[in-house]
Parts: sequence; structure tokens; C-alpha cells
Amino acid sequence: MTDGRARRRVDTRQRLFEAAVELIAEQGFSATTVDDIAARAGVAKGTVYYNFASKTSLFEELLRHGIGLLTEQFRAAVAGLPPRPALAALVRAQLEYIRRYRAFAQLLLSEMWRTNREWQQTLRLLRAEAIGVIAETVRAGVDAGDLPADLDVQLASSALFGVGLVVAVDWLVFQPDRPVEDVQEALLAIVRRVAHT
Repeated sequence: MTDGRARRRVDTRQRLFEAAVELIAEQGFSATTVDDIAARAGVAKGTVYYNFASKTSLFEELLRHGIGLLTEQFRAAVAGLPPRPALAALVRAQLEYIRRYRAFAQLLLSEMWRTNREWQQTLRLLRAEAIGVIAETVRAGVDAGDLPADLDVQLASSALFGVGLVVAVDWLVFQPDRPVEDVQEALLAIVRRVAHT
């Protein structure tokens, strides 16, 4: 595949991802059709099937793409930082990611706890990767004595991920004019209180 064709394919897949996430966030997975996705992306229906075997495979790839981006941003945010600043960087990275990809975050929030979907195993693995970055940072904080020695690292990391997701979506839906710095500080205040109880 030539560079031009490869670039066009990446661009087309990105348009399909964006169309799918918007539509599924608006009307749900079951109500969204391949025709809807193609129309929103401005492509022929056959283009959807050229890039993805089915609507389900498109959605599964969308999850891989979206959560993969979040995990990359988490890793970049904590690189080289000691635990306390790394936790602050993780909170900020999640807020910024969700502000940029709000529809995906809403979609993720609605799908995270459903257990009857074909992509549930994929979602669990991807979620574990993202939370794993948080867990590495929390573990480093426990090891450094910045966080309580008896802290349940896995549960605390899942809680931080979930609270960040819910708070960020709530912020963007109900208080979109509130500065990101205020939201970050409020979340960090919760983390600090939990760490010192």
C-alpha cells in the first residue's frame, strides 16, 4: 500500500470512528446502523465494510483506538515524575482527554459496566491497561511512603479512574464553563483526603 493510500485509509477509519462514537453516544449501539455511520462519515456503506467486518468489529476497534489513546496519554503524563506530581498529572491527563473526546467518554461510561456485549472482554483488557498505568503510580506512592502502606492499590486505581471519568463527564455536561484547573484541584483534594485517612 502506498503512503498516500495508507494515509487515506487511516483518515477514513478516523472519520468512521468519529461518526460511530457520535451516533452511538446520541442514540445507543443497537439503534445505530451502518447506513447511519456511513452517512455521518460522508462515505458509502461499502467503505464501512471495506474497513471493518461489521458494526460490532468497528465498535471494538473504536474501543481499542480510544482507550489506547488514553493509556498513551497516561504514560506520557507520568514519565519521569515522582508519585505525587504523577498522580496530579494523571488526573489532568484524564480531564484533558475527556474534554477533547467527550462523546467517546460518554460512550465509555455507558458501556463500561454492561456485561452482555460481544466486546466486553476487549473492554476489560483495555480498561485494565489504562488502570494499570494508574496502579503503577499509586504503587510507587505507597512504596515511597506518600500513600498509606495498607492502601488497596488496585481498588484505589480503579476508583481514581472511575471518579475521574464520571466527574469529567459531569463537568462537561453540567458545568462546561468551569476551568479545568478547578476540576483538577477538586479531584486532587479528594485524592489527598483519601490518602490521609
